[in-house]
Amino acid sequence: MRLALAQLHVEPSNVSGNVERAVDAIERAAAEDADLVVLPELFSVGYFAFDSYARSAESVTGETLTRIGETADRNDVAVLAGSIVEELEASAAAGVDVPAPEGLANTAVFFDRDGHRRAVYRKHHLFGYGSAETELLEPGERIPTVEFGGFTIGVTTCYDLRFPELFRQLVDDGVTLTLVPSAWPYPRVEHWKLFGRIRAVENQMYVAATNGVGQFADAELLGRSTVYDPWGTTLASSADEPALVTADVTPDRVERVREEFPALADRRTTLR
Repeated sequence: MRLALAQLHVEPSNVSGNVERAVDAIERAAAEDADLVVLPELFSVGYFAFDSYARSAESVTGETLTRIGETADRNDVAVLAGSIVEELEASAAAGVDVPAPEGLANTAVFFDRDGHRRAVYRKHHLFGYGSAETELLEPGERIPTVEFGGFTIGVTTCYDLRFPELFRQLVDDGVTLTLVPSAWPYPRVEHWKLFGRIRAVENQMYVAATNGVGQFADAELLGRSTVYDPWGTTLASSADEPALVTADVTPDRVERVREEFPALADRRTTLR
């Protein structure tokens, strides 16, 4: 399977321009034979544009994700639209299961090649350090998985990378590839490089972390989108400019690593 990470330039609060860049990236990736395209966290509004969250919020059936689904269908490519600010009340009114009757969430949606919505993931760990996310958003409660391209795919979002127990749950759910849409800023470059790799190594899975680039009032996204294989090897990565990061990934690689070095089989989960 060919995986493409769309490292987009995200402009604060410029929803229309950001969505256009996302659609263009999906189309370019499909033209390069990608099977699955991953967009960054809050690609439409920009993570640090906190003042714009409420007015930019939409249902998962709203205009932005409808267009992403249509683009997936038109180009015969799966897309993780990761993520938008979701208006939970509007999603509930549209018949979508939500974690709270009202409020906002940081929500990623997986679309299949035909544009069908296959999974909805709401960010579990909300970032409070120098961020208004914990004040503005509701955390997610579910960890969906998707079967695609021979993989069992899980999703986490940005700050989730710091919480290994979430990835252990994904392993227990059979996940072999985790997609991580992110909005990771400078100066925490070494943390970004460390967490993606170690989550791949300790769980013997592919980890594909897609970051944005762009300048906000108080932060700058650092890019460096990367695909790690189950041994922690970097298969493809970028600098801090807009880019399409592509890598060919195979389910057999996960099986071979887990068979050759069966660390997961040695886990002891009953220690106190």
